[in-house]
Amino acid sequence: EVRTTLMLRNLPSYFTRDLLRELLDDNGFSKRYNFIYVPHDFSRGRSLGYAFVNMESAQDAMQAWECFTNFEQWTIPSSKKCTVSWGDPLQGLKMHVEKFRNSPVMHQVVPDEFKPMLFNKGCPTPFPGPTK
Repeated sequence: EVRTTLMLRNLPSYFTRDLLRELLDDNGFSKRYNFIYVPHDFSRGRSLGYAFVNMESAQDAMQAWECFTNFEQWTIPSSKKCTVSWGDPLQGLKMHVEKFRNSPVMHQVVPDEFKPMLFNKGCPTPFPGPTK
């Protein structure tokens, strides 16, 4: 089984999707991921402290795993150390697209910055529409 989806945990409370993109790009992973999602607590206006990233290849995933294990050089104030695990139960881009295209988080009333994002060679790509 090829694994490409990582779960990054112990992220700063005010971590955003844009900060995740910046973190990945600034650490050498630009154009090496095709999906990101930072779940949020909408009532409190902050992240839940974890994120999902699907890398382009298993090799990219392993390099990101090594890079972000115990990572603590955040661009926002935080003393947290990142931990990394495999995304479970979803692995791979297709599974994430299928899950989120019909998710309430994709509804038009949800602010864009709280939604998952797709990329093709580093460029944001529209999410496919719902099937239900």
